[in-house]
Formats: sequence, structure tokens, C-alpha cells
Amino acid sequence: MMRLVFLGAPGSGKGTQAKKLGEKYGLPHISTGDILRKAIKEGTELGKGARRYVDAGELVPDGIILRMIKEELTKNKRGFIFDGFPRTLAQAKGLEKILGELGLNIDGVINLTVDDDVIIERLVARRLCKSCGFEHNLQTRPPRKMGICDRCGGELYQRSDDTADVINNRLKVYRDKTRPIEDFYRSRGQLFDIDGGGDFDEVSGSIAEMVGAV
Repeated sequence: MMRLVFLGAPGSGKGTQAKKLGEKYGLPHISTGDILRKAIKEGTELGKGARRYVDAGELVPDGIILRMIKEELTKNKRGFIFDGFPRTLAQAKGLEKILGELGLNIDGVINLTVDDDVIIERLVARRLCKSCGFEHNLQTRPPRKMGICDRCGGELYQRSDDTADVINNRLKVYRDKTRPIEDFYRSRGQLFDIDGGGDFDEVSGSIAEMVGAV
């Protein structure tokens, strides 16, 4: 079983590609956002600690995130796909320490690279379902009926931060934070840059080739 990390800017398609790969190989798709929401909902000790930061609109400290990750990894030692984690160099180093304690290692880090103008076009055209969260795109995956979700018939909406100005700022923040992470994994020979600018199937094929070579 494989242990993979997916990196990529907002709009790079990493979440969708990670989910598809997870389904194909039967790998748990691990998102820190999902872990946080689950822990808070279940009222676990870590969830209670995280909730006060979330409720205050603050970032959850790396220490809490990493403890949640360790709990998750003890249940998924055979294989997993991390989506959007680690987000900071401290988290990357913390993850490496946790994996070492568990006798595990990362097989590969897939870094989806996409030009900023392509990402802006994608995100401005993104529409999400209010009911099921399914993602449509007016350019690449338009709904059969405008404003209506193909999956459940729910109402589609545009996120308030899916505007060109906001996206430009998000991309700058992302690149400032993740460049050290890319260098961290590249220095270990674990980083694989994949061109994420093509259509979905082309990108999936490139990822499959990389995974087959790991």
C-alpha cells in the first residue's frame, strides 16, 4: 500500500485527484479539515482543544493538528493519501517525526503545478452545491441545468472568495508558505512535480504513471 502526500495551490485540482486516486487504490483520503470537523463534532479531547481556536476564527496550532494526525495514522498504517497537509514546514517536520515513531515513511509527494492565470480561470468559474458540496465548473464541468447540481438537484453557488483579487492574494500566501515544504521534500528525493494544467484525465494519467514508478 502507498503513503502519499498531495500538494498544490487552491484550484490546482489536488483534492479531486487525490480522492480519485484513493478510490482507485482503496487508500484512505485524509484531509486535516475533515479530521478537525470530525473531532469537534465527536467532542474528543483534541476536538475540544481545537474548537476554541476555530470558534475564535484562529488557526489551530500545529501541535493539536499533529496529535490528530498521529491518531489517524495509527488507524491507517498500511496506506493513505494526505490532501493539503502538511501546510507549513513545521508540520512537514512534525509529520516526518510521527512517521518515524510509527516505523512508516512517505512513498511520494505529488506536487500539482498550475499557472496562476489557469487557476484564476478555474476558481472564478467554480460552483458548489449547497446541499451535497459537489463541485461543478462552468468551463470544464458545467451543470446540465444552469444553477442546479447534477448529483442531487441542489442549488449551486459561488464562494465569496472565488474572485480574481482574492484568489491572487491566496496564491501569494500559498506559495510563500509552501515553497519551504517543496524544498524540504525535494531535498529528500520525495517530490514529484506534475503538470496540473491539462484536463482532468490527462493529469490523472500523469499521476498514475508517477505512482507506478514509486
